Amino acid sequence: MEDFNNQDRVFETAAQLFALLATPMRLKIISALCEQEKNVSELLAEIDTTQPNMSQHLAALHRKGVISRRREGAQIYYQVQSERVASLCRAVCTQLAIEMDIDSAIEPSDRLLIVQDS
Repeated sequence: MEDFNNQDRVFETAAQLFALLATPMRLKIISALCEQEKNVSELLAEIDTTQPNMSQHLAALHRKGVISRRREGAQIYYQVQSERVASLCRAVCTQLAIEMDIDSAIEPSDRLLIVQDS
């Protein structure tokens, strides 16, 4: 019975992580921060959104420990704190980009992308 409880906790934790990452904006933020830390102005120059919306997503990612922040004068700089989460996002998004390529020769059973019948 204990294994079942541990397995349930793993699935619950995975579901919470996927829920946190289930918005394109948060994936864009993680991608933008993968190379170097940035402040909100720098992120807004790369990602088309409003400052309040950006701040809301940054706060959610920070609360869950995906990104960290540091203050330098009046500026707050954000960086990826969880390299594992960044690697997961990178792997999934890269795989989906490959699969979305029309010439991709990936077998349907090996795809992440769910192919919907038209």
